[in-house]
Amino acid sequence: MIAEADPSTAAAPPLRWSNRFASLGTSFYTELPAQALPDPHWVATSPECAQMLGLPADWDTRPDWNALAVFSGGAPWPGMRPLASVYSGHQFGVWAGQLGDGRAHWLGEVQTAAGPMEIQLKGSGRTPYSRMGDGRAVLRSSIREFLASEAMAGLGIPTTRALAVTGSALPVLREEVETAAVVTRVSPSFIRFGHFEHFAHHDLHPQLRTLADHAIDHHFPSCRDAANPYLALLEAVTLCTARLLADWQAVGFCHGVMNTDNLSILGLTIDYGPYGFLDAYDPGHVCNHSDHQGRYAYARQPGVAFWNLHALAQALLPLIGEPDEALAALEPYKSEFAQALTARMAAKLGLATQEEGDAALIDDLLRRMAADRADFTITFRRLADFDSTPGARNDPLRDLFVDREAFDAWAVRYAERLGRERSVDAERAPRMNRVNPKFVLRNHLAEVAIRRAREGDFAEVDTLRRLLARPFDAQPGFEAYASFPPEWAQQIEVSCSS
Repeated sequence: MIAEADPSTAAAPPLRWSNRFASLGTSFYTELPAQALPDPHWVATSPECAQMLGLPADWDTRPDWNALAVFSGGAPWPGMRPLASVYSGHQFGVWAGQLGDGRAHWLGEVQTAAGPMEIQLKGSGRTPYSRMGDGRAVLRSSIREFLASEAMAGLGIPTTRALAVTGSALPVLREEVETAAVVTRVSPSFIRFGHFEHFAHHDLHPQLRTLADHAIDHHFPSCRDAANPYLALLEAVTLCTARLLADWQAVGFCHGVMNTDNLSILGLTIDYGPYGFLDAYDPGHVCNHSDHQGRYAYARQPGVAFWNLHALAQALLPLIGEPDEALAALEPYKSEFAQALTARMAAKLGLATQEEGDAALIDDLLRRMAADRADFTITFRRLADFDSTPGARNDPLRDLFVDREAFDAWAVRYAERLGRERSVDAERAPRMNRVNPKFVLRNHLAEVAIRRAREGDFAEVDTLRRLLARPFDAQPGFEAYASFPPEWAQQIEVSCSS
């Protein structure tokens, strides 16, 4: 997949650029070019993301389009307007002041069949918001973000997408010397909670209103007809955030660094750094080695999101007016999250009806999984094959638990519950397999792909991308990718530099 980049731009694909964020004005960004990687090469591309953008299958190989140069920070296509946006935020619960796109360049917004999509480079050089950073990303973190973005899309979870990763021999110093890379990210918007916090903190209320109006007009148009559009905006963001957190918890996804500058106003998963999917089920699991206090532990994520929404409400207060109304707009988070998570967990258990004891049935299974450190993904995948016949042993599932008798007692209750709704095993199994993935992006799978990529072999990155695009399918021949993590996986550490 290695190709040479021509720094000149002879032609470009017939894309329609609108660049609405750029119309907000220079209070919101600094317009500047990216810094190109020297001697770049392709590491990975996503055909699914390219298709979403309306790009043809050969978009990355056409020499007249110079895609390699464009997406490694070189000459942009006509219609692109490279810029870096400014925002602020709370990091680990502490006000961090001004932040911004310190290593990212927004290229523009293109019209697609799925709606307008913004394109951004990450790792494309220093900007006025880099602070002490070098503006670069490394191959390791870029591969992780690329794979996670496309994996979450495959799971049906709202996310930014990743079009490509380009690499270079350019050395970058982190804990050790690594090589540089650039990941191309795609999203309907890259606006974060921190954008609003920035203008509110600096008492720039006209700009705050401009940003809120932009969000309403282009992303939440139904809010415009409300008595208080800004209050309606807050409630809309609250609801989509609640649903996103239910999605995360239902697949065992840990974000790792849920700062307010890392939460999207559209309820998208954004900024994949020290993320991870649960192996053994542990509600207290902390995937970020830098999170010494466990603030962003798996079980704490829903509460952290609610905390972050309070920070957003505080930022919007100059537009909303009444603090009590802003607090009231946050209250639906609790019920929306609870209802969404209950629905997702009931689907994971194959329950087609509702009963009063369902929450206890679900909670007791999770407690048993936590006590015995049962693998999260494998447990639910095997649950789809549960035999509800009285006396059935269900050994493949049962063997995941240390306390077999405790599992047996739960299994009797589960079988009785299925019987009350006259569930048919053969009909229930495929339904459950459509919500319980066989494949998730475990850290050890990403680590193997990264190690091979460092040696110039990018095939494993592409294999993972293809598998994770269809995570619910059986995909015979790739069972090893759905197996238990090896012992060495316990030594993998990911941190904010990942």
